[in-house]
Amino acid sequence: MNSRPPRSSEPTSAEASAWADVLVRWRLLHAAVLTPTGQWLVQDHPYGPVRVLLGPADLVALAATIQHHTRTMRPEIR
Repeated sequence: MNSRPPRSSEPTSAEASAWADVLVRWRLLHAAVLTPTGQWLVQDHPYGPVRVLLGPADLVALAATIQHHTRTMRPEIR
């Protein structure tokens, strides 16, 4: 597996919003809401607990974790 170089900058609010939209649209999260303070409220399932993420970096890190989990759990197609 190729290793990716580290980020050169912190994720922006726009990048986090785009990832939140994708995660909810693909039903990988039930909800992701940006608060006026810049925190994110995320919920995996409709009646599950709401988690508070401190900012865009945390939401992008969650997206990376979900993406990694999704890619490693599917059967290899070759």
